[in-house]
Amino acid sequence: MLPPCILGTHHEKGAHTFWAAVNRLPLSSNAVLCWKFCHVFHKLLRDGHPNVIKDSMRNKADLADMSRMWGHLSEGYGKLCSIYLKLLITKMEFHIKNPRFPGNLQMSNRQLDEAGENDVNNFFQLTVEMFDYLECELNLFLGVFNSLDMSRSVSVTAAGQCRLAPLIQVILDCSHLYDYTVKLLFKLHSCLPADTLQGHRDRFQEQFKKLKSLFYRSSNLQYFKRLIQIPQLPENPPNFLRASALSEHISPVVVIPAESSSPESEHVVETDDLVDTDVPSLPAPSEVKFDDLFGTSAAIDPFNFNSQNGMRKDDKDRLIEQLTREIQALKEELESFRLESGRLCQALRGRVNELEAELAEQSHLRLQAVGESEFLKAELDDLRRAREDTEKEQRSLTEIEKKAQANEQRYTKLKEKYTELVQSHADLLRKNAEVTRQMTVARAAQDEVEEVRREMQEKVKGAQEAADRQEREQVKQLQELQRELVSTQAELDSLKTTMASSQQSSEVLSTQLVALESEKAELVQTLSKVEAELAVQGEELQRVQSSLATERESGVKTAEALQNQLNEKESREQALESQLVAARWSSLQGAVEEAEKIIQDSLAQIDDPAHISCTSSADYLASRCRASLESMDNLQRAREAFLTDNTAVLELVRVVTQCGHLVGDTIVQGSATSHMVPVEQAEALSESVKTCGSEALALLGQMKQQDSLAAADGNKLRTALEAILTTAEKLRPRGLELQQGELGDLVEQEMAATSAAVESAAARIEEMLNKSRAVDTGIKMEVNERILASCTELMQAIKALVLSSKDLQRDIVESGRGAASMKEFYAKNSRWTEGLISASKAVGWGATVMVDAADMVVQGKGKFEELMVCSHEIAASTAQLVAASKVKADKDSSNLQRLQQASRGVTQATAAVVASTKSGKSQIEETETMDFSSMTLTQIKRQEMDAQVMVLELETRLQKERERLGELRKKHYELAGVAEGWGEEGEGTG
Repeated sequence: MLPPCILGTHHEKGAHTFWAAVNRLPLSSNAVLCWKFCHVFHKLLRDGHPNVIKDSMRNKADLADMSRMWGHLSEGYGKLCSIYLKLLITKMEFHIKNPRFPGNLQMSNRQLDEAGENDVNNFFQLTVEMFDYLECELNLFLGVFNSLDMSRSVSVTAAGQCRLAPLIQVILDCSHLYDYTVKLLFKLHSCLPADTLQGHRDRFQEQFKKLKSLFYRSSNLQYFKRLIQIPQLPENPPNFLRASALSEHISPVVVIPAESSSPESEHVVETDDLVDTDVPSLPAPSEVKFDDLFGTSAAIDPFNFNSQNGMRKDDKDRLIEQLTREIQALKEELESFRLESGRLCQALRGRVNELEAELAEQSHLRLQAVGESEFLKAELDDLRRAREDTEKEQRSLTEIEKKAQANEQRYTKLKEKYTELVQSHADLLRKNAEVTRQMTVARAAQDEVEEVRREMQEKVKGAQEAADRQEREQVKQLQELQRELVSTQAELDSLKTTMASSQQSSEVLSTQLVALESEKAELVQTLSKVEAELAVQGEELQRVQSSLATERESGVKTAEALQNQLNEKESREQALESQLVAARWSSLQGAVEEAEKIIQDSLAQIDDPAHISCTSSADYLASRCRASLESMDNLQRAREAFLTDNTAVLELVRVVTQCGHLVGDTIVQGSATSHMVPVEQAEALSESVKTCGSEALALLGQMKQQDSLAAADGNKLRTALEAILTTAEKLRPRGLELQQGELGDLVEQEMAATSAAVESAAARIEEMLNKSRAVDTGIKMEVNERILASCTELMQAIKALVLSSKDLQRDIVESGRGAASMKEFYAKNSRWTEGLISASKAVGWGATVMVDAADMVVQGKGKFEELMVCSHEIAASTAQLVAASKVKADKDSSNLQRLQQASRGVTQATAAVVASTKSGKSQIEETETMDFSSMTLTQIKRQEMDAQVMVLELETRLQKERERLGELRKKHYELAGVAEGWGEEGEGTG
């Protein structure tokens, strides 16, 4: 039985007894027995003593060998045993590497954080190991399902239940691994860039699909319904790119009833003929041995599906037990439903809280919209008139669409032409590569001929030296033999003389004569031997001389043949070299001609009327100029390298093509940038662009001729590009030139300047009011007092708005900068900072202009309409300041409430200024009555005609001024976008 095994590991604090018993089992010869062993071992690793993992690592090599052995079987339990053993090895290695994880993988979030030691590298590695672990679990899952015939109810058979039983442990492991993987991936995405974790997300997506499918298939099996409640994964995987998605993640919970009957205790089969047809039945001794070790009860044995004890209960007891099990299963299902309903209730409560928060936000927005609707009503009349203008613009839209279609056709033609140029450039590059390859082959052949010639020369020289050395030795030996022969003959003559003289001597000398004769005979024999050896040496010398002569003749013939081949190779190499030089020059000319076509096409584009609608930013133009200047440096180096060594043509061709593209792009972007700047600067920039194009064509024309290539000078083109770069740097918005520390200072300066401008405006209005009271009388004084009083109220409202904006900005900086300084916060949020600066400038400028307009109205030199326009402009500027201030503010901030209250005060004060101005204008106009009493009929008719002409002129002028106002607003928006850097992400658009 399994519980005694688990309790035994806790009792002895290890698994020594378990492994001692396992080592006696024939696991390598019986696949079903090995499969049951893997199931028992898996439960021990999960629920046994922690030392089971350490004790089992000693048998890791045996398990790995057994896995490889069973892996040779392609079907049945053998393949499943191989996969299961790999999973168990992976599980042991994972827990040895990560000892903080228990065998059953149950951990809290705090323990999971401690396992990574708050190091992103550890979390990264831990995620990879969990992916590998989960992959092994899924492989076993798929292997078991693939081995079953799902067309019939295999889960109610003994063979099917034998294979499905270990999947309960796999489901428990997979639920925890999936939960921990999701949490670790969210933690990694909060610390690392999304691109770095692309591989993790792809692998998670794949495993999520597999796990969801396997959980769904398992939940539909009758075998699992009474034993375990399998969770269902969400429809879509979590979105790790959205940090708030972590709160939506629900950890999958696997529910196992506390007293659920074991898989084998259920009344599944009562017959003995249900066996696994894929694997032969186990031998009786193996079954007995396994039952002796792990229990033999047929009712509760995890692997006894065949009722081995042979006992049968009567029908009544069997029915009672079956009903009892069904009641228990229904209780467990009811408990699982309760748990699921509790989880759903919790999720619904969270959703209700979110909806309540959204409702509160919508209510807040509704209140804000009610406050802003008052100001929008004042502009409703302007919008109605603008609608009439829009209808006219709709009629002109058809013509614009026709022009756009024509431009689209022209763009298609230019694109086809560009494609042809790119294709011709590719053909030239392929031709250059072919010529280079032929030259390489020719050089290799020449090197081979040179090597053969050197080897033959060395062989001939060595043969000559050997023959000369042998000849010298033989001559030396011959001379030595001749000297010995002369000395022997001289000795023989002396002996003959001695013999002749000794004939007259006594007989004593006769004995000496005999000795001399014998010595003479020996010398003669020696002489004959020497002569024979000399003859042999002479024959050998003649043979060596003849062979040497033969070798000399063959060497001379071979040298002549090799020399002829070398001459042919040299002539062929010279021909190939000339062809290669011609091909290099033709490829260079092709690249130069293509660059000329690109420059000419760019110059033609800037003269095209359709190009007027194209725009670009000065910053993007500056980047194109820098790239063009860098390509000019590369062109100079490549040209010098080509003049030094004409084999470096490939680099020159590449640089020429790149330079043509970059200069052409600079010309087009320069022309597009000139459409966004004032007229004087636009004309200067256009002239510089055209000069750049002409200088580029002149330089390419010099490089196209072989004689003038060395004298080609790119300094003029470089000067033209530097001029364009200088102009672009001047046109860049000032916000891009600021350092990080300057933005914070600039915000404070602009807010202070705005406050000072408002204070100065209020003082001037007070001064004008006092002066008007002293000078004016009657209706004029009443009108001036009313207008100046409303202007004073407006200045006070603006002052309160500026102070509220400062307080709100201070709260935003304090709550958002963290440990950083205020300047660093402004620099980090440069877009928001530039919006505050722009809004502050607009408020201060509007206050100054309105005071000037009020002064002119009070003096009788100005127009009431100017004052009303200034009031509307101030309202728009303050709205911009409010929007820029509250974009990062907390919606519950008290300073934000005060800012909104001050904004409504400015709106009401602006409406009061407009109302007082209109009222004063009507009062002044009523005093100026028309007197026609002294005019005749002809004069009245004449003045009526003049009035009609004036009305028509004013209507025409009104229409033109409205159109001019629309163009001015459009141009102001474009220039404001360039000044504030709105177009940085869309540079170079056309």
